Amino acid sequence: MKVSSIPALASRRGKLISAGYTSLSSVSLSHLAQGIHVCLCGPNNALKKEVQKNYRRSQGRPPVLAPPSFFRSITTKSEAHNSTMDIRESISNQTGISLLLAKYLVSTKAKDANLVFSPVSIHMVLGLIAAGSQGPTLNQLLSFLKSKSIEELNCVSSQLISLVSANGGPLGGPLLSFANSVWVDRSLSLKSTFKEIVGSAYKAAATHVDFRTKAVQVTKEVNLWAEKETRGFVKELLPSDSVNSLTRLIFANAVYFKGAWNVKFDVSNTKYDKFFLQNGSSVQVPFMTSENEQYIREFSGFKVLRLPYKQGEDKHKFSLYVFLPDAIDGLPALVEKVGSIPGFLDDHLPYQRVEVGYFRIPKFKISFGFEASAVLNGLGLVLPFSSNGLTGMVDSSIGQNLYVSNIFHKSFIEVNEEGTEAAAATGCVLMLEGSPRRIRKRDFVADHPFLFVVREDMTGVVLFIGQIHNPLSVD
Repeated sequence: MKVSSIPALASRRGKLISAGYTSLSSVSLSHLAQGIHVCLCGPNNALKKEVQKNYRRSQGRPPVLAPPSFFRSITTKSEAHNSTMDIRESISNQTGISLLLAKYLVSTKAKDANLVFSPVSIHMVLGLIAAGSQGPTLNQLLSFLKSKSIEELNCVSSQLISLVSANGGPLGGPLLSFANSVWVDRSLSLKSTFKEIVGSAYKAAATHVDFRTKAVQVTKEVNLWAEKETRGFVKELLPSDSVNSLTRLIFANAVYFKGAWNVKFDVSNTKYDKFFLQNGSSVQVPFMTSENEQYIREFSGFKVLRLPYKQGEDKHKFSLYVFLPDAIDGLPALVEKVGSIPGFLDDHLPYQRVEVGYFRIPKFKISFGFEASAVLNGLGLVLPFSSNGLTGMVDSSIGQNLYVSNIFHKSFIEVNEEGTEAAAATGCVLMLEGSPRRIRKRDFVADHPFLFVVREDMTGVVLFIGQIHNPLSVD
């Protein structure tokens, strides 16, 4: 389906909606120069098969994403909430929030340290909080998450799960899984509207537990759930003292990703060399290398590398992006730029293979954890952490006294010759008020601190963001 056939697509979409296909609620477009790929949810099989057939004709071409203005011109309408939805614009907004959060985390918690976190995991938990919020608290959450309404936010969260999830398959494509869960005190019942959102939009099961007398056991249960859903990479998500007799609800999300490189690195070519630290010293680390053409793009002051993962049957395209400053001490300024300029990430992605001269990428395995309340407060999100705003969750007057006491997040990532394995989990504890609070050869030698992003390229969803200051430092 070429660009000239966009009106035909819009007409076809309108016919499907008028025929009762009300769940046709998102359009994600890419390959503007070559064709169109449309991501659909629900029973829109006719249109889905049509666009997937046309997408197959464009396989193997470099990803060229349409500008946001183009996506804004093609929207869909969900009769369920009578508002205009544009999943592409929503994902772009989420990316902006993710990069802003990364910038703030670097400046407050990881100035000279390795960092990795999953913005999509945090987004899921904040979405759950918003779904049970009302009044000014809801408005502040929607503003922070750049959503027009709670219905839009629920729809976006639901579609993120269905659009981006990948099951690997016999072709060896990436595996990406999401899981959400809710634990509620046995003395309470969820409001029917909130329970419906939890189950339908977030695919989460609600479990009744005894916080009042078995807080320690519940903490262990949540931690074992997170460990299981992240394949053992996230342990002890909730600290031992984070849950007590005043806890009434816990929301949790887990993300797991495993992808093999489209072209794996030869282990026999991996060699130790110097990695230069910002303080002027250096360490010997194992570098992967290759003489194959690579996706590299140069800009003033930095370069960007794209390492694509092997594609599976589901047509998702995942990539690791490395943002490498020219200067050894140039990472802070680059992070500031990435987190401050709207659209920076999408505007600086490489799309063409080039011949390489010197090419070295360090292997690394890192983990990072933090309590997100202070970070979110610093970014202006404060009302969920006080009472009176979370009144849409439970069928009880105590809902007026609920507040978010803590949001814990842990992430892990390993990059080696085979590919990448990464996982993250986010846990939110809610308590009652009163508890504690190619043209020429290009060199790309990542031998000094750099920023990295794991991204699904068809939708633009950012799964993991991080920085490497020292590849030898695990924690």
